[in-house]
Amino acid sequence: MNSTSEVESSGNVIEETERQKFKWVKKGANITEEQKQAMSQLSTKMTNRCKALMKQIICYSTENGSVSLMLATWAKSTNPQRADWLSVLKELDRLNHPLYYEIAEHALTEESFEANIRDYTKIIHGYAKQNKLKEAENTLLDMKNKGFVFDQVTLTALVHMYSKAGNLNLAEDSFEEMKLLGVTLDRRSYGSMIMAYIRAGMLNQAENLLKEMESQEIYAGREVYKALLRAYSMIGDSKGAQRVFDATQLAGVVPDVKVCGLLINAYLVSGQTCEARVAFENMRRAGIEPNDKCVALMVDGYAKENKLKEALDFLIELEKDSIVLGKESSELLVKWFKKLGVVEEVEVALRDFCLRMPQSTTL
Repeated sequence: MNSTSEVESSGNVIEETERQKFKWVKKGANITEEQKQAMSQLSTKMTNRCKALMKQIICYSTENGSVSLMLATWAKSTNPQRADWLSVLKELDRLNHPLYYEIAEHALTEESFEANIRDYTKIIHGYAKQNKLKEAENTLLDMKNKGFVFDQVTLTALVHMYSKAGNLNLAEDSFEEMKLLGVTLDRRSYGSMIMAYIRAGMLNQAENLLKEMESQEIYAGREVYKALLRAYSMIGDSKGAQRVFDATQLAGVVPDVKVCGLLINAYLVSGQTCEARVAFENMRRAGIEPNDKCVALMVDGYAKENKLKEALDFLIELEKDSIVLGKESSELLVKWFKKLGVVEEVEVALRDFCLRMPQSTTL
């Protein structure tokens, strides 16, 4: 055959001389114990042709040729179907294999893979999760060039991607394009845009979008409510935090101790210790046992305002209900009372407490 002749295989045109350059790893080759172990753990549900490719991937070396040559050689010799490609990709994903995305992108070019819009979206979403914006946009461009029209799932992935990258304008553009599709947006689509606004510090816009959802009886996931509540809490916007806390319950999300802690913190950051105490007691009345972080928040709030009497009343109430101090709240008390010159007496008293409460956790 002429050295310049070309052979078309599954959508790829590769020179025959190039194809011959790929060195297929054969049985009895110098395979390491680690590679043998990896091969032995391949899914038993895989067909022989898929296992054959997986073994080449496990033993892959650039000295044998490029990944594209390896895949094209396999496709030429085994005539795989879409199910075979998907089986290999599923196994690579399970193994978190470093060649996953390179192989997935190559698969898009193979006729036998029969690529559809969801295949592109999955790759774009995967790149977005790894903050690989350039690679995601390259896949997006390839998708456009192939004539695929964006759907809600793809546009949601774009909103999420641009949100994580801090590009609010492109996130908004993708969201508006999604609305123009004329389909009802789901909680994931809304949630991605709400998170984009939260990351951009635009909490009013995030809350307005949350209300738009609720007016259609669509409710965001717990993580979205918590993210917005945390954002309000950290800046001490107690009214905003209370609104989101109430909305969370209306959405059927049962508050836990961390969610309650965020509301308590919002009041304390804004200097409203009385309201924070009310929120703390409401939590207890709801049957949620306060952890040491919540107790420490209250102690710190009283200390900052030098409200010794209120702090002692608070601690006495806890002791009545057999709620004892943990490490963080104890250390805050020692630090506060040290300023008051009574640290020795306090340290003796605190050593008598059994530290039964859960240790401090991040809100």
